[in-house]
Amino acid sequence: MNERLLIIDCATPMLSLALFDDAHCIASHHEELGRGHAEALLPRIAALPGGGRCDRILVDVGPGSFTGVRVGLAAATGLGFAWQVPVQGYGCLDLIAAMARARHAPAEPFAVVMVGGHGELFWALNSDDGPLTVQSSPIAQLADQIDASLLVGSGAQILIDAGARGRAIPLLPDARDVLLLPDALRALPPRPVYGRGADAKPMAGVSPGVAAS
Repeated sequence: MNERLLIIDCATPMLSLALFDDAHCIASHHEELGRGHAEALLPRIAALPGGGRCDRILVDVGPGSFTGVRVGLAAATGLGFAWQVPVQGYGCLDLIAAMARARHAPAEPFAVVMVGGHGELFWALNSDDGPLTVQSSPIAQLADQIDASLLVGSGAQILIDAGARGRAIPLLPDARDVLLLPDALRALPPRPVYGRGADAKPMAGVSPGVAAS
């Protein structure tokens, strides 16, 4: 019996969806949306064949945009509950690494570098052994310290422009490529991986529970 699989990826400016029947992609939606994932995601899913109804859901758990990660996980969890199907996750940087290996077949070691916000980049050195070890660093600091001749991801050119050596291949996640990941990397818990501390900071001098006017 065939398994129908829905992929939800909105952890970056890209809103990417794919509906698989076993290993065959039967429908997809892929656009660089930037903002507005919360408003666009469910209508895009509903426009898929059968309203996107599936036997299992995979969702990008990050790291990426705090809002995008939460929107994707909330939609996946809600649909999983409504349809009574399991929900699992995969890592954003793991997918970019798999896409780079499949599309560009780099001969040299490479680093995955993704925009992280607040002047920082999420990054990891490529590994074929398992999930990437993700770090978050300020752009200037990372440009000075990174040791990789090839950079891939949404932050690759930013890092080159900041003075890093090597060449850049811009990449954003594509849900249609998720099956490039090994099974173990498509079975992560559906919990957010933010990659750094929360953006929100308590206001100095304001007691808890007291709203600013």
